[in-house]
Amino acid sequence: MMLRRGFVTLLLFSGLLSAGERPLVSAVEAIGMTVSDLDRSVAFYTQVLQFEKVSETEVDGDAYEHLAGVFGLRARIARLKLGDEVLELTEFLAPRGRPAPEDARSNDLWFQHVAIIVSDMDAAYRRLREYKVQHASSGPQTLPDWNPNAGGIRAFYFRDPDNHPLEVLWFPQGKGAAKWHEASGRLFLGIDHTAIVISDTEASLRFYRDSLGMKVAGESENYGPEQERLNNVFGARLRITALRAASGPGIEFLEYLSPRDGRPYPPEEKANDLIHWQTKFSGPSVAQAAQSLRNGQARFVSTGAVELPDGKAGFHKAVLVRDPDGHAVEIVEH
Repeated sequence: MMLRRGFVTLLLFSGLLSAGERPLVSAVEAIGMTVSDLDRSVAFYTQVLQFEKVSETEVDGDAYEHLAGVFGLRARIARLKLGDEVLELTEFLAPRGRPAPEDARSNDLWFQHVAIIVSDMDAAYRRLREYKVQHASSGPQTLPDWNPNAGGIRAFYFRDPDNHPLEVLWFPQGKGAAKWHEASGRLFLGIDHTAIVISDTEASLRFYRDSLGMKVAGESENYGPEQERLNNVFGARLRITALRAASGPGIEFLEYLSPRDGRPYPPEEKANDLIHWQTKFSGPSVAQAAQSLRNGQARFVSTGAVELPDGKAGFHKAVLVRDPDGHAVEIVEH
């Protein structure tokens, strides 16, 4: 769940961003995931969650192989929009990747979800029940008032047809962005953030804040029976840190202070595997971003800054890297 907004001063990290330098990223442009059946997933997101399909394309060739790190790929990509935010679904026609582990847990380090804001939690839950979605929480949870940053927020975890975790989230007055409280007549409003499980908040801050140039927007420590039932992790105690770029949905770190038995990101994971998510940023210069990330010893998925001359992907240059825990980050230049 996202925290109350309240930007704090950007802290500079020696050897990364210096005073006066532009951030490597300017916006979170989209959140992407790999799916096994694009038509089925598009139907789920548009019919159940009221996203709008805005485009579909099919890509293959050397440039896309070097960007995704998957040889011989052919992929279908659909862009879906909800409010101002974009979700990208990718089906690899070739080569097919591995399914998601059936025993995946919310504290495993490959966990990532999007938080979809709703105007009415009870109505949203009824709709999800009507479509027989798979529960990941026992039901909607209201976070306790003793937690000033999260008190009164209502949230529910569930899963899409490929077992990807998702969250619906409702903000009480005084919490969340102002746009989530505007009268629209819609039930599903947009994506507030993507949440990722991390092992070390300070290490993740060095990557997302000090290297990419995002800003910390809020912090909280959440625990108790409501949090346990929301995450479906007994004894869950989380350090939560919210970050924002200049525009787009936020990124929320979930560091489990307990239990600390979440499994690491599989080192052999590839973009065609069904646990794959990637957060797409736009930035002023992919070449500069790639050089800075290489200097910072980031783990590259792509062979470097890759040119995409056919324009099918909607951008002409990109780089794909991993954060300290293995989550995929794509930076694109239009």
